Amino acid sequence: MNKDRFIEAVTNLGIEITDKKLDQLEKYYELLIEYNKVMNLTGITEKKEVYLKHFYDSLTIAKIINLKNEDSLCDLGSGAGFPGIVIKIFYPNLKIVLVDSLNKRINFLNIVIKELELENIEAIHTRIEEYAKENKEKFDVVTARAVAPLNILLELGINLVKPKKYFIAMKGNIENEPSYENAIKQLNCSLGNIVKFKLPIEESNRSLIKIIKEKSTSKLFPRKYSEIKKRPL
Repeated sequence: MNKDRFIEAVTNLGIEITDKKLDQLEKYYELLIEYNKVMNLTGITEKKEVYLKHFYDSLTIAKIINLKNEDSLCDLGSGAGFPGIVIKIFYPNLKIVLVDSLNKRINFLNIVIKELELENIEAIHTRIEEYAKENKEKFDVVTARAVAPLNILLELGINLVKPKKYFIAMKGNIENEPSYENAIKQLNCSLGNIVKFKLPIEESNRSLIKIIKEKSTSKLFPRKYSEIKKRPL
């Protein structure tokens, strides 16, 4: 996806693009490639692929929620900053927390935050389940991209979501996703909606799943993040 195609696709999502945002993305790409030489941040390095599979893909969350209407977002298992950093660039109104269990990735995220001069965004080195226990009902939106099956994600992160607010899972093909209906019910949630689409150009499957937290829950977290592995889209 070249820059012109990227601009067109993002505009079609209803997201405003400015020269500043494009410059920040360009710097982000340069930092990603530079630091990827010394740490495993991504297997995708070709510029057109990064713009499609990381930058544009992160912004497809706009298909299921208008983030202009929200105040705070937590990105679980943020990795190299997808979708959290990209969302921050295009939605500066959001207060964002990036959570990852690997300190070298947090170090990279802090470099990106500093170099891009992003404000009201924090990268935290901790496990999801530990952060969730200490930050109950703090966020309007909690998201995770290609981290784990939805039933596990909900158990780990639903405690972070304010009542009547949203957990959004960003997935590839969900046809083989383990059943999550029981987890939704037990955790006092409801299924908002599911948006399925294909990524431009390569036509790979994508799914966005919005879960609404109906009321507070005191349920403990039976799983640990160390028990799961980050899965590619």
